[in-house]
Amino acid sequence: MIPPSNPDSINPAAESSSYIPADRDTEFLQREELRPIRIGLELLKPELIQHEEGIQSTIVVFGSARLQESAAAKHALHMAEEDAARAPNDSTHQHKVAIARRQLALSKYYDVAREFSRLVSSTCQIDGRCDYVIVTGGGPGIMEAANRGAADVGAKSIGLNITLPHEQHPNPYITPKLSFQFRYFAIRKMHFLIRAKALVAFPGGFGTLDELFETLTLLQTGKTENVMVVLVGRDFWERLINWQWLVENGLIAQQDLQLFHYAETAQEAWDLISRHNGVPSS
Repeated sequence: MIPPSNPDSINPAAESSSYIPADRDTEFLQREELRPIRIGLELLKPELIQHEEGIQSTIVVFGSARLQESAAAKHALHMAEEDAARAPNDSTHQHKVAIARRQLALSKYYDVAREFSRLVSSTCQIDGRCDYVIVTGGGPGIMEAANRGAADVGAKSIGLNITLPHEQHPNPYITPKLSFQFRYFAIRKMHFLIRAKALVAFPGGFGTLDELFETLTLLQTGKTENVMVVLVGRDFWERLINWQWLVENGLIAQQDLQLFHYAETAQEAWDLISRHNGVPSS
């Protein structure tokens, strides 16, 4: 005879991890074999939410996470100079001063990115429309500046953050409903371009270059089209990359140099994009 069940007793079958429904079992979902499912979910979640929020088109803004606005850059230089004064024979401190001075010179791009975002957002997000919405990597520096510019004029902006070995948080200027976190770089980069009408690249490091060159490669190979690429700060980009040397060695074609354009100011960048896409610039 089977004894009656005791509701207060522990039932090993119900306590087993195998009994957890698959869609609620976070440990199961992290298994290596479930990677295709995770990739699919990472593609779908931001796509569905952006659709629900009415995002029609975007402008991607890339740039260094390390560039600060001028006040912060001036403070960093001041602190570096004080450290160097206390140890005048320490070359490490002198090196830090030199970097801080260059960072201060580059800090102007924080203001340009912020003004660009203000300009675009105030022009295109009117009467409930969500066109040319600013999208960034969601971090600090130039990304923060672009999200901040949209927030300045009460407009929406998107942040596509990424899980990194060192802790990174989304900047506070992203529209909360449009703040996303990614595990996979590949899916994140797909979302940068799904709705993009333009990509605006400010001075940056490996991450900026990765995103820029992937976009240029997609344009060169015809895998994407009608994305205007604007490089802000011609002197920086031409010192960093000798484009003509690539042409002279037959590594790219002369017409490949038409895949991107230069701008120095927020207005110049927006004028290039608006003319390319047939949008009034103001």
